[in-house]
Amino acid sequence: MKRPHGSNQIAPVALMLALGLLCSGASIAQAAWRHFRGTARQAGLATGKLSGKLKLAWRFKTNGPIFSSPVVDGGRVFIGSQDGYVYALNQQTGAKIWSFKTGGLIEAAPVVVGGLLAIGSDDGYLYGLEAANGTLRWKYETEDKIMGAATAVTAPDGKNVWLVVGSYDSRVHCVNASTGKRIWVFETDNYVNGSPAVANGKVIFGGCDGTLYVVRLADGKMDQEILIGDFIAGSAGIDGNMAYLGHYGNRVVAANIVTGKIVWTYRNRGFAYFSSPAIASDRIVIGGRDKRLHCISRRTGKAIWEFRTRGRVDSSPVICDAKVIVGSEDGRVYMVGLADGRELWSYEIGAAVRSTPAVSDGMVFIGADDGYVYAFRGA
Repeated sequence: MKRPHGSNQIAPVALMLALGLLCSGASIAQAAWRHFRGTARQAGLATGKLSGKLKLAWRFKTNGPIFSSPVVDGGRVFIGSQDGYVYALNQQTGAKIWSFKTGGLIEAAPVVVGGLLAIGSDDGYLYGLEAANGTLRWKYETEDKIMGAATAVTAPDGKNVWLVVGSYDSRVHCVNASTGKRIWVFETDNYVNGSPAVANGKVIFGGCDGTLYVVRLADGKMDQEILIGDFIAGSAGIDGNMAYLGHYGNRVVAANIVTGKIVWTYRNRGFAYFSSPAIASDRIVIGGRDKRLHCISRRTGKAIWEFRTRGRVDSSPVICDAKVIVGSEDGRVYMVGLADGRELWSYEIGAAVRSTPAVSDGMVFIGADDGYVYAFRGA
């Protein structure tokens, strides 16, 4: 049974202004790459120019593999590691600014909103930290590990900011970003692995119960329950009324989140999708465990092109300046043309790349299984 529970915890407007969290609109404005997948709707789109040839700018070593994905804000790069730490690094040099130890491994990406950095850990807590220095503000406890990023959105009252995060306790939690207090909780029938998308007052996410949920942000009550039929390990990307996602049943689907209907289904050669899609105006791009990057028509669900790597592509692609950036478990980071899937550039790391790239100010940031964070800029 799915049910919302909890109570509103509203911080004073003056406090929100002091924290730099008060904003207008449906979601936090994105001047940088503050969310996993770029924005609350998880579209995987970056603005600005990106050179067709990149070079290594720096790399930073952690003490564990990096499955987490970076975010970028205020000249700093934030990322978690399997060593249990979240790191803040100088965007230009890679020098460590601070680190904070959680009680477990970190696979989730951080989110930055105002002066707050929020990140989930394998220990079951969502941590709220000072982005400037890593000081703990609060921590919110779920009943199991958190593997996906929290999403930050303006509350319906326009005066507060809420964080929405999934957990392996089979719930999605909505938390006040200022206080770390619960707003509501929505219960599913299995683990929630991905990061919830938020658009037009709705929270959209899938889970290991094979269902895509559309839940009202205001009160955590369900609007639509769309049966997918297989585990949904990644995150849905949203554009208008459409949600796009891949799943464990070797398919990519487009679903109308207003009508609750599946519009089309794309089939590959029998391999699962753990990647999340990037959404362009007429196509989506998503990685597959068939070692390919797939470009699919948004209108028809038919293949436009495929790009072959030598390893599974669990990394989620990012589109910037008509180019696609993605990592592969073959140990490379790739850039291909959005129009035709032709390889423009690649860099051999030599260890699996499951992390999803962040693109900001013409630079690309990504983690790898060798424990390094890598930064690239135009050659």
